[in-house]
Amino acid sequence: MTRPPSGDRRTRVHVVSDVHGNARDLARAGDGADALICLGDLILFLDYADHSRGIFPELFGTENADRLVALRPARRFEEARERGARLWAGIDGDRTAVIEQAVRRQYAELFAAFPTPTYATYGNVDMPPLWKEYAHEGVTVLDGRRVEIAGRVFGFVGGGLRTPMRTPFEISDEEYAAKVEAVGEVDVLCTHIPPDVPELLYDTVARRFERGSRALLDAIRRPRPRYALFGHVPQPLVRRMRIGATECVNVGHFARTGTPWVLQW
Repeated sequence: MTRPPSGDRRTRVHVVSDVHGNARDLARAGDGADALICLGDLILFLDYADHSRGIFPELFGTENADRLVALRPARRFEEARERGARLWAGIDGDRTAVIEQAVRRQYAELFAAFPTPTYATYGNVDMPPLWKEYAHEGVTVLDGRRVEIAGRVFGFVGGGLRTPMRTPFEISDEEYAAKVEAVGEVDVLCTHIPPDVPELLYDTVARRFERGSRALLDAIRRPRPRYALFGHVPQPLVRRMRIGATECVNVGHFARTGTPWVLQW
């Protein structure tokens, strides 16, 4: 990681979310920063912009990926699951093992791209049990925990809430709220999903609301962190808004932009 010039006394932190396989840009996401923060979703299962990329087309081809992409935005989830089950029936080997092998290939490349220091939490499509195998020295994984960076306290809450999509790391509202409570009062609240505010949850391209956390919204209203940073919604109706004293920021869809969001103090 390239450090800022010694004459610059300001601390600079770069924040990314929704990496989805973009190891090339991730390798330089920390350039010019004192630290990198990653808010999860490293895995690329299926690229909705380029249906030839990701684990699904690698296994089943682009044509089947095209069909799946057409079903999910239409919220035809049961039909998508049935189609997926038919495709998996034609694959040799255990489904879980096949997916894990593909995920491991992505994690090996992505974790190698993380600079030092990196502070990271899980997204809803990640597989947390594998992270400890790939997080090299200098990469700190945090979930329901906090860390101090240059005098400011950052709290991290990973994963997403349960949805019909059934992505790998979805948990109950109660479990998620317990992690938010464990973090406590912080200067910067770092999560994968947004707080439960309609303007922050609506995706203008997919034309649907993603799930946000009421517990996060309560944590913003009561302890009032300086910032609440998150990702998850690729094309939000509102990317940035203030709730009381807290600046709420969707840091962007890094898989597409390749550009980190910058926090300085």
